[in-house]
Amino acid sequence: MTLEHRVALPHAVSRLRTERLARSAKPFLARGGIKGERCPGCRLVPSHCVCGVCPMVPTRAGVCLLMADIEPLKPSNTGWLIADVVPDTFAFGWARTEVHPDLLTLLADPQWQPYVVFPGEFVAPERVVTQVPAPEPAVGSADLAVDGAVAKRPLFILLDATWPEARKMFRKSPYIARFPVLSLAPEQISRYQLRRSRRDDHFCTSEVASLCLDLAGDAHAAQVLDAYLVVFTHHYLQSKHQLPPDRSGEAHQRLRQLTASD
Repeated sequence: MTLEHRVALPHAVSRLRTERLARSAKPFLARGGIKGERCPGCRLVPSHCVCGVCPMVPTRAGVCLLMADIEPLKPSNTGWLIADVVPDTFAFGWARTEVHPDLLTLLADPQWQPYVVFPGEFVAPERVVTQVPAPEPAVGSADLAVDGAVAKRPLFILLDATWPEARKMFRKSPYIARFPVLSLAPEQISRYQLRRSRRDDHFCTSEVASLCLDLAGDAHAAQVLDAYLVVFTHHYLQSKHQLPPDRSGEAHQRLRQLTASD
């Protein structure tokens, strides 16, 4: 997908960013970032643009991002990468006192089975799940609906915020309280380098989405999103240190291999 297409057809996070900027009284300046022109398609400086390698992969699952106020404005935000890769990505700004009507419509859409992705240790045990129904359940499987229909498509609700903000969003969003909570127990350690958490078991939004996609049977999309995050992180950090990106390096090679047949 070319840069021109990215600008002409903005995805959900890009649209949310535009809406948020329109409400801003003053320009948003990314902390510690390089000031000046940024690519509208990937938010990086033009010399480090990754729009030419931006992948999109068909998926069974969808992703719904509930984003804290300034998350769409941050160049380091990885929810943007999810929207690049997963066609059915939805993004809404979160506010304690109101909820976007389109979000309520999405959550009520019968094609989707929403899952709130959140640590199970903070949730009543009866609400916690650790697996997602298989895409093609066998006859007699518990994953079949009562009328014998194939299980609904999973819609992963990700709280895109800092950990303190995410906990507040989880507690004060009654419209998601009726949905099961998907608790992830990954064995890997986060490789995210742009905004480090103090805990190694805290993952960035893109990493969480990759784990969810894998659980939903979208293993290829999960691998592509993971590889795309590595490429984006490399370009972001190289631009921060005013060094050229290595477009023939291991990160780019892995992404090209994964998307060669897409």
